[in-house]
Parts: sequence; structure tokens; C-alpha cells
Amino acid sequence: MPLHHHHHHQYHHLLLLHLVAATVFAAAAHQQFREAPQFYNSPDCPPNIANNNNGDDHYSTSSTVCSDHVVHVAMTLDATYLRGSMAAILSILQHSACPENIDFHFITSDASDGASLRRTLAASFPYLRFSLYPFRSSSVLGLISTSIRSALDCPLNYARNYLPHLLPLCLRRVVYLDSDLLLVDDIAKLSATPLGPSSVLAAPEYCNANFTSYFTPTFWSNPALSLTFADRRPCYFNTGVMVIDLHRWRAGRYTSKIEEWMELQKRMRIYELGSLPPFLLVFAGNIAPVDHRWNQHGLGGDNFRGLCRDLHPGPVSLLHWSGKGKPWARLDANRPCPLDALWAPYDLLRPPFPLDS
Repeated sequence: MPLHHHHHHQYHHLLLLHLVAATVFAAAAHQQFREAPQFYNSPDCPPNIANNNNGDDHYSTSSTVCSDHVVHVAMTLDATYLRGSMAAILSILQHSACPENIDFHFITSDASDGASLRRTLAASFPYLRFSLYPFRSSSVLGLISTSIRSALDCPLNYARNYLPHLLPLCLRRVVYLDSDLLLVDDIAKLSATPLGPSSVLAAPEYCNANFTSYFTPTFWSNPALSLTFADRRPCYFNTGVMVIDLHRWRAGRYTSKIEEWMELQKRMRIYELGSLPPFLLVFAGNIAPVDHRWNQHGLGGDNFRGLCRDLHPGPVSLLHWSGKGKPWARLDANRPCPLDALWAPYDLLRPPFPLDS
């Protein structure tokens, strides 16, 4: 094949990729959301100190913003999952006794349209206290190894590794949440999870999951690597719901520790899944547990051949549609799972065509 023809072909391929990206973005950007009701503090809440900062990019590090009366919530925000994020925010506010004392911290990709995301949030939640923080995908692109599901390779998936360096230094504790979940309980209870004398984070642990399966035989057969877990009893944990002590994280330089494992993965394949295994390597066996009621997970288990997940036994504070099947996609396709009916009331998306009254 002549050289110029090959370049021509590459150019077309690039053009196609750009077109696809632009189409996805345009479709997402045209999502119109309803305005959510306003939620007020109950009488016994500590006074709500700061005024609505309505999406100012960075906090003034005044003592009020870093007050212990505020629950800080961090989430990533992008066009693809925006509909899930809006539902999650609504569910958090609706079930909180002190909704005016919640500050949201949204990490956005530097490639996304931050101004448009800010407008969308402010239009649906005029009283929301939130900030946007652009995450430079270039800081992680060289570290990402391709995994078995391309959706897991998106740079924003790795933003949680950098939270302590993106958020204001005066913040001590933050609740990190995925975009495919709903709370049906007060987030202040989750935020108050005790971290004990030394844990950096708390998350729901699953000690009956087969921990060895998260790493390759290459990892387990190399004593220099597998000895990482020698003095711990590691359990699988889900990083979609975490309570993080940012001071302890920064002091222990945990971002660098995660990056070191990602660099090793580039040289020898020690795991198959995206952003989770480095977290397990650094933290598993050293985290504070979170009651399982705060992560009824796996609800996005595929309804391929009608397989829908049921709730796990026990009380429920948080529903998590982890897995490939997102409730909004299944509802749109008219193939919902029974539990997707619990997500639907929090969906703020306006229908594309006004229905005839």
C-alpha cells in the first residue's frame, strides 16, 4: 500500500473517531433536565454557614468551608453519565436531614465542557453548593493499561486516585461516590463512618469474594509481588462508595503508591481490570469496613436473557447499579429490570418530546 494512501486511511479513521465523540457529546449536551425541588435543613441542623457558591471553581479556604458541620461529597461528572449523576445528587439531598450542609465537589475531564456542565447543574439545583475541578487526563494517560472492558479505560475513572490533590487542602474527610447509584438514607451517617486510628479510607468489604482472581498468575507466582499482602488479610472492596481521610492520604503519599503499581502493570500484566486493582494492592486489608447496607451493588448485572439482580438480604441505604446495565439505558430501551423502577423517580431528564396532554 502506498504511504500516502495509508495516511489517508488513518486520517479517515481519526475523523470518524472525532465524529463519534462529537455526536455522543452533542447528544448528551442536549439532555434537558427538570429543576429539582429545593430541600431545607431540619430545625436541629448546625447553622448553614456559607452561602451558595454556585459552582465557583475553587473554594476560599475560609474556616467556614472547612467546617466539621459540612458533609463533603466528591463525584466525577461527564456528559456520558450526567443523567446518573443528576439522579444521585437528587437522592442525596432528598434523604438528608441537613441538605443545606452538603458541599459537592465534581471532578470533570479537561476535555469536557465545564461551563455547560456547570449551567446544567445550576439550572436543576439552583441552591446547590458545588465546585468543579478539571482533571488533566494527560496526567494518567501514560499509566493506563488497556483492560477487558474499554469503558473502564476512561481517564476520569482514575480521577479518584488524585482526589487529595484536586480538592482544597483544608478538607479532611470526603465521601466519594460513583454516578450509577442512589441513596435512600442520610449521607451524614455514611460520612461519619469511624476510620479508626490509622485507616486512610473506609469502604464496603467483601471477604467471601475470590480475592486471588483480581490478579494474574504472573503476580501470584512472583514472590516479590505476592508478598505485598503477606502481613494483611486482604478482601475485595468496592471503590464506588468510599469515605476518605484526605490528610492521612496526603501524609502517606498514596497517590504515588498507586501510580507505582500502574507503572509496573505497563511492564508486566499483573491484573486484568482497570482502576480497581491498584487500589486493592495499596489498601486491601487496611481499610475500615462500611456496613453493606451502604452498597447494594451489582444491580447493573446484565439483563441479558432476562437475568436481573435482586436486592441482597438486609437493610438498604444505597443502591448501586455497578455492572454494564445502567437503569436509564434499560428504561429508555423499554427493557427495565424490576429494581430500575426504584431509580426512575429520581430521573430528572425531560422527555425529548412534550407529551400531548
